Amino acid sequence: MINESAMPILKTISAWQQEACIIRKKLHANPEIGFEEFLTRELVIKKLTEYGADKLVTHYAKTAVIGVIHGRGVLAQNSIKSKPFMLGLRADMDALPIHEENNFEHRSLHHEKMHACGHDGHTTILLMTAKYLCLHREDFSGTIVLIFQPAEEGLGGAKTLIEEGFLQDFPLDYCFGLHNMPGLAEGHFGFKPGVIMASSDRLFITIYGKGGHAGMPHTTQDPLLVATHIYQGFQSIISRSLDPLMPAVISITQIHGGNTTNVIAPTAHMNGTFRTHSVTVREHLIKQMQTITEHTARAFGMRAEFSLGPVSHPPTVNDPECTQLAYLAARQVVDSESIYPNYPALMGSEDFAFYLEKVKGCFVLIGNDKKDNQLIGLHNPKYDFNDAIIPIGAAYFVNLVLTISKKEC
Repeated sequence: MINESAMPILKTISAWQQEACIIRKKLHANPEIGFEEFLTRELVIKKLTEYGADKLVTHYAKTAVIGVIHGRGVLAQNSIKSKPFMLGLRADMDALPIHEENNFEHRSLHHEKMHACGHDGHTTILLMTAKYLCLHREDFSGTIVLIFQPAEEGLGGAKTLIEEGFLQDFPLDYCFGLHNMPGLAEGHFGFKPGVIMASSDRLFITIYGKGGHAGMPHTTQDPLLVATHIYQGFQSIISRSLDPLMPAVISITQIHGGNTTNVIAPTAHMNGTFRTHSVTVREHLIKQMQTITEHTARAFGMRAEFSLGPVSHPPTVNDPECTQLAYLAARQVVDSESIYPNYPALMGSEDFAFYLEKVKGCFVLIGNDKKDNQLIGLHNPKYDFNDAIIPIGAAYFVNLVLTISKKEC
């Protein structure tokens, strides 16, 4: 699986595996949800300072840490660049509000908080990348910007960074990220030029009826009746108004109404999510759902309001050229049989998409499956990150820096 040419870099990073595992397990045991990653931030600052990062910036997005490492490689004499390129590498830091069901020693110490998506591993991968780059500045040119980002899990961490001027202060030429992927073999890579992950929106519906005695429904206006019709109407959007070759999903995950068995509630609430790979399809879904919501309620003599959540994630769209550069970097680490150059696009979402709306880059998946182990997916209370892929992920990031440095020169 390992490319022989990658051995010097991989061997160096692998020698730090004990340190990496200590960091990763400490993060796992102390999970923090979005915009509350204060202990995580302290650890990242401590390590980047220890490794010798040139600059640390900590005023973005409440808990973000931006590390800067300047390469000392010599630019080619014929380079047309007036200034060194700037390359961003991002790791997410937040955990999820999930109660962990594992029993190992590094399980979560905090009730209803858990690193169930591997962000503890992503943070550790980027720290090991930073350590290597600080020790080998002569191997690359340009400025490397390490983005330790809070609040990826639906709270808009990337969006907040951008709104607070991060990309104005750090005008990146490229931006790259990765995510571990259960179901993909340990250390394998999945690439996809174009759309690799879906948009993600949260929807909220309130239906206003007229409450009353459950034994006299004719004196009421039952909002739960409207909710069931809206639910069915939404499913008809996917099956009857969209091209079946255009991926889209609408999932109503909550319907609430009433507090007891003998009272028809005056209001009902519906919540859920919808996802697609197309901006055009997303706009169509919003229009159709709003129409169905309002007109269904009106047909029953009631009123309903449709709204979206505060953060809407666009599709994650990889730049084709950057995807090729990322592929070449991965090939410096693993052999071609360990790389899927056209991995199927996912219906999950990723707030890395906000960077890719502004900057050329690529988001890649790295296999997390432990050998001879039952598959446990992301956001599962028994999930754990596979520490064996930390050196592989860090070696990929390092080779990405070297690949782009060579291109820029």
